[in-house]
Amino acid sequence: MEKIYDTLIIGAGQAGLSVAYFLKRHTSNFLLLDDQKQPGGAWLHTWDSLKLFSPENYSSLSGWQLPKTSEEYPSKANFISYLERYEKRYNFPIQRNTLVRSVHRENEYFKIISSQGTYYSKTLVSATGTAKTPYIPTYPNQELFSGQQLHSVHYRSPQQFTGQKVLIVGGGNSGAQVLADVSTTAHTQWVTLEEPVFLPDHIDGRYLFEAANDTYYGTNHIPNKHSLSNIVMVSSVKEAKTRGVLNAKRPFQNFYENGVEWKNGASEHFDSVIWCTGFSPNLRHLDPLEITIDGKISTRGTQALALPSLWLVGYGNWTGFASATIYGVGKTAKQTAKEIKAYLEN
Repeated sequence: MEKIYDTLIIGAGQAGLSVAYFLKRHTSNFLLLDDQKQPGGAWLHTWDSLKLFSPENYSSLSGWQLPKTSEEYPSKANFISYLERYEKRYNFPIQRNTLVRSVHRENEYFKIISSQGTYYSKTLVSATGTAKTPYIPTYPNQELFSGQQLHSVHYRSPQQFTGQKVLIVGGGNSGAQVLADVSTTAHTQWVTLEEPVFLPDHIDGRYLFEAANDTYYGTNHIPNKHSLSNIVMVSSVKEAKTRGVLNAKRPFQNFYENGVEWKNGASEHFDSVIWCTGFSPNLRHLDPLEITIDGKISTRGTQALALPSLWLVGYGNWTGFASATIYGVGKTAKQTAKEIKAYLEN
C-alpha cells in the first residue's frame, strides 16, 4: 500500500507555507506538493518592478518577520528571497515540480494524481491561489483586435512595449503599478470602472489592514474610510503622478481591428492591451470531487461543507478573512491547522 499522509497541502506559496507552519506543531506526517521549480509561489510570475504596499512587519508570515529591506516597501525579489529562507528555516517537506492534475476520493482517503505520481492522504488542503486562472472580461469585437493582449500575470517589464501605445485596463494597486511602469517607455491610457482613489502618502497597507481588522472584530479603533482596493502611493506611482500619467477613463464600448471605440463614438488606436482585471480561484484539480459550484466550493471558514476533510486556504474572504493577503493568511492558516488536528483525532 502507498504511504498515507495525515495531510497533503497543494501549493507551497504563502498560503500553503502558512498552513504548514501551524500544522507542523501537530503532525510531521504531511507533505506540500508544489508545481514550481523553486520557492516563491505566484510571486515568481509577477512583474519585475512590483512593490508590496506594506512595510516588513505587515508583509510577513507567521513566526518570522521579513528582514528589513533597503526601501520602505519590499520588492518582489525581497519577498521571494524571504519565502525561500522561510522554507529552510522551518524545514518544511516540499515536493517540487509536482503539478496536481486531479483529486479523487478512494474509500476514506484522498487520491491525488500528479505529474510525479499518485499520493494518498486522510485530509487535504488546497492552497493553489488564483494566479493560474487570470480573468479577462469580454468586449464586443474583441477577437478582431490585431494588437497584443495579455493579462498582468504575464507582464514582466516595460521594455517589451517601448514606443507603443498601450491601453491598461483595471484599477487597484496592480493597475496603477503596471501603468506607472509601462508609461516609462510607452504612451499609455488607463481604463477603470470608477475613478481611482489614491491614498494619502502616509496611508499604506498597515493602516488598511488594521482598519479591516477593526471592522472584522468590531473594535472600531480606526475609522475605516479607506479600502484595500484603494491605491497606495509607492515610489513608482508617486513618480508617475508627477509625470501626469495617472489619468483614467471609464470603460470603452467595443474593440475594432486597430484599437477601441469609446462610448462617445470616438475610435482610438492601440498597439497592446494589458488586462489588470484580477483572477478566479484555481480549483480545477478538485473537479472530480463534484462539489464545485459556479467556480467556488462552499466553506465554513476554510473547511469545505460538503467534504469536511478538505480545506481551502488563500482564495479570498470566502475562505477566511483577508486570506489572500500576506498579512491576513496567518489567521485562517492557524484555524485550519487546529481544525485538521481535531479531525484527525476523531
